[in-house]
Amino acid sequence: MRSQPSSILMNLLIFSLSIYGFGPTANAGSSSVSNLRGTAIDLFASAASYAVGSSPRSVFAADLDGDLDYDLVAANLASDNVSVLLNYGKGTFAGAVYYGAGDHPRSVFAADLDGDLDKDLAVANEYDNNVSILKNVGNGTFPGAVNYGAGSLPMSVFAVDLDGDLDRDLAVANNGSTGPNVSILKNNGTGTFDAAVSYGTGTGSWTVVGADLDGDLDCDLAVANWSLDKALIFKNNGNGTFTAPVGYSAGDNAISVFAADLDGDLDIDLAVANYIPNNVSILKNNGDGTFAAAVNYDVGVGPRAIFAADFDGDLDYDLATANIFSYDVSILINNGNGTFGATVDYGVGDEPQSVYGADLDGDGDIDLAVANAGSDNVSVLENLTIVIPDVICGDANSDGIVNVADAVYLISYVFKGGAAPDPVCEGNANGDGLTNVADIVYLIAYIFKGGPPPMDPCCP
Repeated sequence: MRSQPSSILMNLLIFSLSIYGFGPTANAGSSSVSNLRGTAIDLFASAASYAVGSSPRSVFAADLDGDLDYDLVAANLASDNVSVLLNYGKGTFAGAVYYGAGDHPRSVFAADLDGDLDKDLAVANEYDNNVSILKNVGNGTFPGAVNYGAGSLPMSVFAVDLDGDLDRDLAVANNGSTGPNVSILKNNGTGTFDAAVSYGTGTGSWTVVGADLDGDLDCDLAVANWSLDKALIFKNNGNGTFTAPVGYSAGDNAISVFAADLDGDLDIDLAVANYIPNNVSILKNNGDGTFAAAVNYDVGVGPRAIFAADFDGDLDYDLATANIFSYDVSILINNGNGTFGATVDYGVGDEPQSVYGADLDGDGDIDLAVANAGSDNVSVLENLTIVIPDVICGDANSDGIVNVADAVYLISYVFKGGAAPDPVCEGNANGDGLTNVADIVYLIAYIFKGGPPPMDPCCP
């Protein structure tokens, strides 16, 4: 067939157009897709701001009203409440609705605490030395708080199954100068909690996270302790009790810790934000819950919180810090092995205290929410990353665009022995496993008549 005369190229195109009728549709606008393949471009748009309560110190994203998008909740230190901002579905938010918590709420965490499949709230109240539980009615509204004692000056709360009974328990980091400073509150299965059992860390515990650090399938704890300049590791005995902590040096005033597989070796590493030296420490897991010496990376001024997520779409964990004195967030892109490039900073509100990543606008990438204590608001930064996959169905000429040029390219390949698509299956627009004349007709229908888009996947 490839010995056909060259006139068949134009004849076939004209014939196909005569069948489907010429008339550009919205599909012709596919040329707006970037021509960068397998590459992430841009990162975050300028921040949009939403008013919350007074001096918000923590922000968390979760589906609070059951409509399958991420809403926001902020813990407001000076107004003794939490603000709930429901998502309209595209990453814009309704005005805040307020619910009372305790005295000086420092941290909020959303999780299904009572087993009814909606997200409840746990709030650490610094001056009341307790945790408030606000149970979700099911639509993102919350009745009055029920309080449970924690340690002295609780700063952070994390909800996770610690004792293996499939409900969410609470771990609380306490900053007080007296008594043990990590409190464990076991869930009775209904969102009520046993009295706290506490473990010593020394003064200055600021943040706690839970993860399986030693690979034994239970949840251990990591605590950022600013007075010791360390990440403290509590290994779980398997039943929600913990061994004495082992400390690993980070930077001065280690204030926030996040646990994630940063180097892609299937164990959980740690990232620690260090308040005084304006940097982040990476502590790589040796595979057994012990950690290598810290490697440090500079960020903005006064990092108070750290979060790890895949911001650029390359399937590894990047880092974000909220920097209180430079009024920005710093993004560190992972090189794929747990080392990081230079920071890129994005402005937010005044005195950012907390950062959280989630797909807020439903477009498949990770956006940011930042709690700004000095401006009494939450900044939302939309992720602009566009990741063009290495194979785009119907993109026969591999330019990152599906348009009429791909139909012409396929005509040349099928009838004139022109270069094959690379890979050849990329020309398989109709998804039948073959690359032939049927794909040419399929593309023309898509481009000019609003036909169905190329099938995905097109390659095995």
